[in-house]
Amino acid sequence: MLDRSQIDYAEVPGDIVPRLLVVVDTEEEFDWAKPLARENTGVASIRAQGPAQDIFAKYGVVPNYVVDFPVANSDAGVEVLGGYLRAGACEIGAHLHPWVSPPHEEAVTAFNSYAGNLPEGLERAKLSGLTRTISENLGVEPRVFRAGRWGLGPATGRILEELGYLVDTSVVPHTDFGADGGPCYYDFGPRPYWFGRERRLLEIPQSAGFAGTLAGTGPAIYPSLISRLGMALRAPGFAARLRLLERIRLTPEGIDVAALCRLTHSLMAQGCRVFTLTYHSPTLQPGGTPYVRDRADLTAFLATLDGYLDFFCNRMGGRPDTPLGVYEALGGTAQPA
Repeated sequence: MLDRSQIDYAEVPGDIVPRLLVVVDTEEEFDWAKPLARENTGVASIRAQGPAQDIFAKYGVVPNYVVDFPVANSDAGVEVLGGYLRAGACEIGAHLHPWVSPPHEEAVTAFNSYAGNLPEGLERAKLSGLTRTISENLGVEPRVFRAGRWGLGPATGRILEELGYLVDTSVVPHTDFGADGGPCYYDFGPRPYWFGRERRLLEIPQSAGFAGTLAGTGPAIYPSLISRLGMALRAPGFAARLRLLERIRLTPEGIDVAALCRLTHSLMAQGCRVFTLTYHSPTLQPGGTPYVRDRADLTAFLATLDGYLDFFCNRMGGRPDTPLGVYEALGGTAQPA
């Protein structure tokens, strides 16, 4: 977990053109309704990424595929992502799912699925192995990281620095994953900031926050809405329907274009200029995630992705960027690993 007292907010000029990053959790397929298992290492969905890539090409978007071990260690992953990489159509980062990443020394539990909960030595060994596998099989040194299940821990920053990473994208603002042992990011907002011992790691959070009349007070009042009493009274839905307050993540998974636009306008009004959109690679294969169950769902997902990129790039006047592009724009200087 990040220590909020040990971060330095990046200086992002308020007059810069808004930047949009796309970071794809590129991972194995598994049934989200069942317990995690080491045996779930299939990556057939990696061959289904083409329709999204076609949409990205329309808008000049270069997504960062943060890949986990089953993908980086597969022929399909190397073939598909390697082709995009050679064409300049993507960048590659790392995504650590500890339960399918060697060495396999821990029990597979919900608590241990957050890599930041593991002993530091084991977390380091898993991330080192993943980094090495990406480098050997895809021919690129990953410099962008996202923890599986958003699970940063107290040692993660040190490990990332040691391995030469520059950007982390694991924080989900105003979100608590503590129900099964994950981190709490409720006090963290969407602005990028520097962290780590040398303050050279840049955190670019996923874009998530509040829209509605009460958006400015969202962090203060939303916990009451989702309390036991608030949920019993269906307060979150009531507040959202009245456009008083709704919490939205910037993802085409289960969120419509109108909501994504509302969130973007709200975050812009709060001074945000760097936006991160994300989704899971198996979503492109019907049945791969709960968000796309059939071809109709896939059509709707792609329409949402296309519609939001059109809004951001054409109607709002923003432009696509990459995590490493933002790192450089904000003054980051890569150091030898």
